[in-house]
Amino acid sequence: MGSVPSKRIPWGAVAWLLTLQFFVVETIVQLRSVLPYSRSADVISALGDAVRPGHSLMNASFVVQAGLIGAGAVALLPVLRGRAARPAVGLLGVAALGVLLVGVFPRLTSPTLHTTGAVLYLVGGGLGVLALAYAVRPWSEALGTTLALLGLLATAMTVFYGAGVVEFLGEGGTERAAAYVLPIALALTGPSLWWLSRTRAEPDTGRPTRRQRRAQERDRERLERARRAAERDDALEAAARRARSAPAATDADLHDDDLHDDLHDDLHDDDLDPDDPWAGPRRRRER
Repeated sequence: MGSVPSKRIPWGAVAWLLTLQFFVVETIVQLRSVLPYSRSADVISALGDAVRPGHSLMNASFVVQAGLIGAGAVALLPVLRGRAARPAVGLLGVAALGVLLVGVFPRLTSPTLHTTGAVLYLVGGGLGVLALAYAVRPWSEALGTTLALLGLLATAMTVFYGAGVVEFLGEGGTERAAAYVLPIALALTGPSLWWLSRTRAEPDTGRPTRRQRRAQERDRERLERARRAAERDDALEAAARRARSAPAATDADLHDDDLHDDLHDDLHDDDLDPDDPWAGPRRRRER
């Protein structure tokens, strides 16, 4: 798992899984509402209007959702791979900021800031899921493909909702088709990344991880030490060979010198007869 801190992954996974709280709170607030409410006709933000009995709970859910999205993105960044990792976290941060504005500034009290927050959430959420798909694909092709399809759905529904093309699903239904994708995608991705990072080897992204770079550096250092040791051994062995061969050559030279001296003495001996150079010393003495 490389250099990823082990405690960050489960916390990030839990944070993204808890984004499903949005659906629970939405259902509770809708059931408590005494005013008519339709999921296909009415937008989600209507549940946060002050006229609704559970509006405070709904707006609190928006704020909590922002924290869960952002915290999970930061915690799981180390296990995201590829060039899309940081853009994915950045886009999810935009979505978190958007839903925070939605919760802090209700629709009826601060319409401009509320609308800005809704746009940031929908756009950042759809594009963030698309980027997240590429960031998790090195871990799992199936997970990456699923997220890519969800991101395309959210982005398309956001375009339709912004353009007013809501006849088929209704205004509330179209908005939900765009908004629901993000918590579903995050709840699917968080636990999956946790499980994949624990059960599978580090995916090959073409670039060495920090752990791999340290291992490569250690290997290079070991090779360099081995090379220097081999050179030192070769030098010592060569010196030993020279030391062994030097005495043998000296003995041979001394032996040749002795023979040369003996021959020289024989040829220049004073006892030799100059008239009979073939006569040896013994024959000359006999005369």
